[in-house]
Amino acid sequence: MRPRDREHRGPVSPMSRRSFVLASSAAVAAAPLVERHAEAAPPPPRGKLPEVVGTEHATTKLAGGAKIKLFLWRKRLRNPAAGEGRQGTILFVHGSSISSTPTFDLQVPGRPELSAMDHFARKGYDTWCVDCEGYGRSDKSRPINADVSSGADDLAAASDYIMKQTGGDKLLLYGESSGGLRAALHAQRNPEQVKRLAVDAFVWTGEGSPTLAERRKKLDQFRASNRRPIDRDFVRSIFTRDHPGTSDQTIVEAFADAALALDTSAPTGTYVDMCANLPLVDPEKLTVPVLILRGQFDGIAAFDDVVRFFAKLPSPDKQFVMMPGIAHSSMRAKNFQIVYHALDAYFSQPAPLYVG
Repeated sequence: MRPRDREHRGPVSPMSRRSFVLASSAAVAAAPLVERHAEAAPPPPRGKLPEVVGTEHATTKLAGGAKIKLFLWRKRLRNPAAGEGRQGTILFVHGSSISSTPTFDLQVPGRPELSAMDHFARKGYDTWCVDCEGYGRSDKSRPINADVSSGADDLAAASDYIMKQTGGDKLLLYGESSGGLRAALHAQRNPEQVKRLAVDAFVWTGEGSPTLAERRKKLDQFRASNRRPIDRDFVRSIFTRDHPGTSDQTIVEAFADAALALDTSAPTGTYVDMCANLPLVDPEKLTVPVLILRGQFDGIAAFDDVVRFFAKLPSPDKQFVMMPGIAHSSMRAKNFQIVYHALDAYFSQPAPLYVG
């Protein structure tokens, strides 16, 4: 199943204006979210959304003397003049079990807003996603478990390619779950490639995580194999294990269809890392601006754990956002518009004129 250029037609779905609950402890002083200051685009003709097109790309990373092929997918407006001015380039980073296009470019008839890439492309962003090694359309030939460090190497190679394609500007980086770990480790290693970092469903030490406590019971099994099977029941469990009701199960079925068309197994490396090798990221060495997103019911991103991580981040340009009614997978939640709003607000925030 290969993604193709698509034109989406139908009524424009309104952006939710639900409020955010920001971390309010004295140790966590997050700046308030700000509205976009760019001039708004003229609305498209009634009943028609601006046309978004997708193109396939590929790059390679060098690993162990081998060239590893990485698949990238790009979505942007066909006619940029029909939308807002260029807002920057986003690289979306997937998690442990599902590759990039089902996660960030889910296509459901009549629901164009379910594709995060299409949504942000219509707002004037140049959007990209990458399949890490061992996932989706990227190389799966090496006998490795594709751990977090390997994924961070993938992001360095992907970012280098994207920056050459887009004029050299630093990237806006979003990662969910272990994708957040990959993205944060990449930003720690290569801050010159990252303008702003957003991590969602992030874990630092793992302390207080009921999902990871349960997953550790299978640690020996994960260590014994480079891959683990995934099926429809597994995909469904992602959306019910923390707090049933947070996701629309009809959308979950479409998500499972897209995911299983590309992979029926996934690497074990990120599971092993999250169960046995945390922490993987040093917040004091993460110097880029950081947004931390945490769903109210997330069973992996324990609140106290991520707040302690947030407090140690050195940049004053940081925010922590609690997302109500959301569990682990925010973009498949009923309240997915909250994560869209938070990302857009942070990624489009004006640079400070005074920094002290």
